[in-house]
Amino acid sequence: MAGNRNQKLKLLYLMKMFQEETDEQHPMSMPQILSWLRARGLEAERRSIYDDIELLRDFGMDIVMNRSRTCGYFLGSRAFELPELKLLVDTVQASRFITNKKSQMLIKKIEALASRHQAKTLQRQVYVAGRIKTMNESIYYNVDALHKGITENKQISFQYFEYALDKQQHFRRNGERYVVSPFLLSWDNENYYLVAYHERYHTLAHFRIDKMASIRIEEQPRVLLEEGLDPVAYCQSTFGMYSGKRSDIRVEFAAGLIGVVIDRFGKDVSIQPSREGWFIAYLHVSVSPVFLSWLFQFGEKARILGPAEVRERMLALLEETLSEYRRDPPPEPR
Repeated sequence: MAGNRNQKLKLLYLMKMFQEETDEQHPMSMPQILSWLRARGLEAERRSIYDDIELLRDFGMDIVMNRSRTCGYFLGSRAFELPELKLLVDTVQASRFITNKKSQMLIKKIEALASRHQAKTLQRQVYVAGRIKTMNESIYYNVDALHKGITENKQISFQYFEYALDKQQHFRRNGERYVVSPFLLSWDNENYYLVAYHERYHTLAHFRIDKMASIRIEEQPRVLLEEGLDPVAYCQSTFGMYSGKRSDIRVEFAAGLIGVVIDRFGKDVSIQPSREGWFIAYLHVSVSPVFLSWLFQFGEKARILGPAEVRERMLALLEETLSEYRRDPPPEPR
């Protein structure tokens, strides 16, 4: 019985060894394999190791023999290639909504998908200008609960907080729970949002997931939308997850901004040539201050052609801003 148990353990340890200790640059020779097993209290003969390697190959492991200098074995392919793991690590490190603590935990788990030699190259630091990590550790559980509510077609309730001048969290509505019908999660401007139908206001609303607390799945089914919800079209038309009246508008852009327009609205955006060096884009967007501010960043290289009510909103925003800048600033504090 002991011999049979040791044989099973040997096979498991060999699998662990190939996954953690070997890669193309770090093959292990037969003496090294026997020594590695011996250090773990497992004695083995060469012939049994050859048989075990063949058994692992039959199981699906890509164990390669390197004959270049000394004969050695290594795991040739894995679920993720090293460049893919580096991309995952960089994404986790750069993601604003993932806390520093959780980032380190996730990176450690990603490192476990490579050999220990390759894992050293994954200990990278990606710096993004102005990046501040979220401080809400519960966001991962929030996301899981929201997906569950959507999958089970249930309403959810939660508390929602914001920061005040004292830099502390304060619940809106004195802690009263929001009750909404969740429909999709969206990533916008480096934040994670829930898009949900708010029955109290008869409209879609957006909530920062890292500002949600005490999420609870309710028994009531979701309120279904009459026209459904196309996630791609909805997210393309919404800026900064600010709600606004959805309108078809015409915007004239300088030709050099065609790449910016395609990046934001996709290659299917409808455009046509205008005066020399310009083009007109036909956009379906939620007209909000964030959208108008997005246009304003292009200065004289972009202007709204219509409809008139949207032009008037832009003019009003510009006049209000100009008026504020014409005011004398308050005195410097002593």
